[in-house]
Amino acid sequence: MSEGVRAMWMRGGTSKGGYFLKEDLPSDPAARDAFLLRVMGSPDLRQIDGMGGADPLTSKVAVISRSSRPGIDVDYLFFQVFVDMAIVSDSQNCGNILAGVAPFAIERGLVTPQGEATRVSIFMENSGQSAIATVQTPGGMASYEGDARIDGVPGTAAPILLEFRNTAGSTCGALLPTGNIVDVIEGVACTLIDNGMPCIVMRADALGATGYEDRDTLDGSAALKTRIETIRRLAGPLMNLGDVTDKPVPKIMLVAPPRSGGAVTVRSFIPHRAHASVGVLGAVSVSTACLLPGSPAAEVATVEGGASKTLAVEHPTGQLTCVMATGRDGVIESAALLRTARKLMDGHVFG
Repeated sequence: MSEGVRAMWMRGGTSKGGYFLKEDLPSDPAARDAFLLRVMGSPDLRQIDGMGGADPLTSKVAVISRSSRPGIDVDYLFFQVFVDMAIVSDSQNCGNILAGVAPFAIERGLVTPQGEATRVSIFMENSGQSAIATVQTPGGMASYEGDARIDGVPGTAAPILLEFRNTAGSTCGALLPTGNIVDVIEGVACTLIDNGMPCIVMRADALGATGYEDRDTLDGSAALKTRIETIRRLAGPLMNLGDVTDKPVPKIMLVAPPRSGGAVTVRSFIPHRAHASVGVLGAVSVSTACLLPGSPAAEVATVEGGASKTLAVEHPTGQLTCVMATGRDGVIESAALLRTARKLMDGHVFG
């Protein structure tokens, strides 16, 4: 597409990627995917011939359109563009990139700002679930300036509150796709869970790790990565995901007791590289696992509160706080998180 395609590059949460209007991309899926691979420069470990940042966290795409669904403002389709393989996957959501969807929709005129703060209802096409993002809109424009701070991102920005409801089983069909709080795979106790993101939650010490390693140490441990990948592939069919060899889900979550006043410590794999922090929906799934008696996460977590529980998930660059609301029966009804976003570039990109 030598004439270029309109795009906006944004940081959403602790991720970064391209935001497109659906109407601006090729309608044929194969042509669209080929275009996105060229845009990102994949497959290439450096992504030197594209916009990708040589990391799964910076090789992401959001496709947005005005929604015709009752009570929904915009539809959001997420794509993970693999760095080292010619794969464009829609098999998961991304809660960090979600943080940029509402301001993008306002920027493109899909949503009209309402006062100082605007609530935008978003349908997440990947999972068939919805979320509400509250964006600061002083003067009738999306604002990126503010005092909100999230770990993993330097500086401050305008707060964006993300509220999730009814995300249980978003991809796997059930919160616990096997029906068990604990399944033992390769001798390791695992919680196979999906509350917005399919995850395998395991104690780090069950795999010979501490759970406090930095990203480079985890990525440099070939033995650890081989073992968790074996478990991941065996868990795929159990989670109704089939053969997950070339899929970005389920994610791996290694948990340990908190060290900095939070609820739990997490080291996440996404799935073949260690995460620099932790994904938004991955944090929701881990927080949910902390509330399941007898789970590996519950064994190491420190959880306080009544119907509303605030769980700070400690990760390599700080903490991500989830506010989990539970009903009388203990079932989790909603999760809310604070994120930020920033517009980086608005123009045309070439494939």
